[in-house]
Amino acid sequence: MEKEGKSDADNRITVNVKFSGRSIPVEISSESTVKELKSLIQPLTNVLTRGQKLIFKGKVLMDEMTLKSLEVKNGAKIMLMASQGLHQGDGPIRKEASTLSTVRRMPEAMRPKRDGPQIPVLKSQVERWKATGVVALSGCNLKALPDEVLTCGPSARVLDLSHNSIQHLPAAINSLCSLQKLMLNGNEILDNSLSWEELAFLKSLMVISLNQNHIATLPPEVGALTSLRQLHISHNDLTGLPSEIGLLTGLEVLKVNNNRIHSIPESIGGCASLIEVDLSSNLLVELPETISKLKNLKALYLKNNGIKSLPSSIFKLCSELSILDLHGTEITMDVIRELEGWENFDERRRSKHQKQLDFRVSSSAKFDEGADKS
Repeated sequence: MEKEGKSDADNRITVNVKFSGRSIPVEISSESTVKELKSLIQPLTNVLTRGQKLIFKGKVLMDEMTLKSLEVKNGAKIMLMASQGLHQGDGPIRKEASTLSTVRRMPEAMRPKRDGPQIPVLKSQVERWKATGVVALSGCNLKALPDEVLTCGPSARVLDLSHNSIQHLPAAINSLCSLQKLMLNGNEILDNSLSWEELAFLKSLMVISLNQNHIATLPPEVGALTSLRQLHISHNDLTGLPSEIGLLTGLEVLKVNNNRIHSIPESIGGCASLIEVDLSSNLLVELPETISKLKNLKALYLKNNGIKSLPSSIFKLCSELSILDLHGTEITMDVIRELEGWENFDERRRSKHQKQLDFRVSSSAKFDEGADKS
């Protein structure tokens, strides 16, 4: 006697999604809907479900249709067309972007030349560093930290090594015990390039900027940087944040946009001083409810993520929030208008926008008046 129906394993098929010169195999049940197929395609292509148009045998597939009713069988080829702008992360994953970098760097024309000789450190430079407290070595073709920098000791307050080819900082960096700002944008920094334990000895360190590097993981030791006020790690390869991020109770600005972050730890609620958070262009599908504990939060940037909803208490409890960027997400105005506290948030948003307009008009008028007098 034949069995009635099939097991779930028997229903599994693999379809090949054609997109941007790639063939992407997707395993799914034949009983699934087109909408469920789109959900599986989203993390593989970065294209949001509402930005996907699927075509099979010349027919555009509707969300409510099932693959079985469409006679989509194992090995079937389905074409994906992506609507411009409706994506998460840096943009749709295309054929040429599948190699290791997706190195999210500034355009070639804007980069400093790194193939020339390393600029030598002059004695007069060291004297100036000690006198001003500012060690400025941006765009100097450096591959390592010059030993002369360490001679500045407690005199150094700002260390700018941006746009070089530095891959490693020595543990002796902790000799710069009065350092307040460390700028390492646009280098070759990897996960193990920095000794975060040594950085924790810099008790005055308030700003770390590591934009445009190759960092995939932040270690738990980042939680020891208790004096930190700003943390910038945009345009890297981060896939997440450590739970220890919640120990940074004095952190005011967190910018981790343009990474590959899938989720935010609930401990983010411990960062009670946060004013601005930029999570744009990542792979987020939701936010933890603990975001609502950030009572000082004024600006939250979430554009180009797969987020479909917001924490239910965000407008009610984040009473300072006035900037919320949701462009390129799945969230609609109907969704956020249902949240408690929406009216108060909308009033703050409109008030801030009006103040910005008034400031521009006022500034413009003053400039014109001065121009007339001259």
